[in-house]
Amino acid sequence: MMRSNDGFITSPPAKDGLLARAFAGVLSRFHTLGLDPREHSALRRCHFAGPGGAQDVSEAGGCDPMRAEEHGDLVELLLAHRADPSRETLWLAFTIATACLGDNHLWQDMGLNGREELSALLDKHFTALYQKNVHNMKWKKFFYKELCRKAQVALCKAPSCRVCSDYAACFGPE
Repeated sequence: MMRSNDGFITSPPAKDGLLARAFAGVLSRFHTLGLDPREHSALRRCHFAGPGGAQDVSEAGGCDPMRAEEHGDLVELLLAHRADPSRETLWLAFTIATACLGDNHLWQDMGLNGREELSALLDKHFTALYQKNVHNMKWKKFFYKELCRKAQVALCKAPSCRVCSDYAACFGPE
């Protein structure tokens, strides 16, 4: 690995198939990650090079303006817990934040095969945040709980998650 002029750690293209699948999964559903054009282009070059790869990933669309602040807060939360300064981790923060705006389980909106794959990405790229989820709360719910905690907003209807009427929605099987 080498450090580029812009301070990011760079690495050889397309080295992590799970990461590339997450990028492709979100791009195929949401058509954007909210990255600036330079970073979006770098992600495409790194993970979608080759015959038909980059062309299959559309740059069209954008965040719903009503949810742009929410997207930004999620990106900020993830980047505050990044395990390294690599471009892949930056791109993954935007990927996860975008997928959080979807209606399905986070791993589904990322095009992954299960929660375990998402957990592996979070453990590797956002280790400190991964380790905070000590009760194995569903990831999307956990991120929003962290945002509420940071904003000092109570999320549960009860003083403890264990007695909250929404416990099954947060901790039940996916």
